Amino acid sequence: MTRKQFWNDPYQVSLLTRVSRVDGERVWLEDTIFYAFSGGQESDGGRIAGRPVRRAEKQGADIAYTLEAGHGLRAGDAVTVEIDWPRRYRLMRLHFAAELVLEVVCRLVDGVEKIGAHIAEDKARIDFALDMPITPWLSGIAAEAQRWIDADLPIASAFSDEAAQRRYWELPGFTRVPCGGTHLKRSGEVGRIALKRRNVGKNKERIEIHLLDA
Repeated sequence: MTRKQFWNDPYQVSLLTRVSRVDGERVWLEDTIFYAFSGGQESDGGRIAGRPVRRAEKQGADIAYTLEAGHGLRAGDAVTVEIDWPRRYRLMRLHFAAELVLEVVCRLVDGVEKIGAHIAEDKARIDFALDMPITPWLSGIAAEAQRWIDADLPIASAFSDEAAQRRYWELPGFTRVPCGGTHLKRSGEVGRIALKRRNVGKNKERIEIHLLDA
C-alpha cells in the first residue's frame, strides 16, 4: 500500500522515498505526495527522480505512476518526488470551492441531484439533474458560498475509517463531507469566486466555479 503523505500534509512539495515496484514505464512508490485523479479532482503535475510523470492512477490502496520510456528506475531506488505547487494549490482551492457550492445548492434547491463533477486547474464544474434552469438561485448560491469562504474558518480533514482509507473534510458550523482529496487549512484561502451557469442538455444544469485571481 502506498503511504499517502498528501493526506498528512497537502502543502508538502517534495519528498524523499523509495521505489517499491517497477513494471515497464510504470513505477510504484513506498510513500507519495503526488495525488492521482479521484473524486473528480485531477492529478497533480510533477516529477519523480527528475522525470516528468505522464499519468497517475489509483489502484486500490496503491498509486501507479507512468513515466517516460527508459526511465531506468528499479525497485529499491531512492527517489525525490516533486509536485507542481501552483497547480496543486489551485486544485485545492477549486476543489473546496466546488464542494462548498455543492452543499449550498443541495440546501437551497429542492429536488436537485448531482450527476457529475470535475476539478481542473482553470475551473471546476458540477453537473446536476434538474428540470428547470438553476439561474434564479445562482446569485444566492454564490453569495452563501462566498460567505463561508470569507469567514476564514479552519477546515478539518481526517479519517472516518482508516482501514478502508475513507476520509472527510469538515467546516465548523456548516457540514461534514466524505472526501479523500487534498484540502486547504482554512476556507479563506479560496479567495473570491464567480459562478457561471451552463446548459448541457435536457434536464441537465452545470455550474462552473472560477477563481477571480486568475
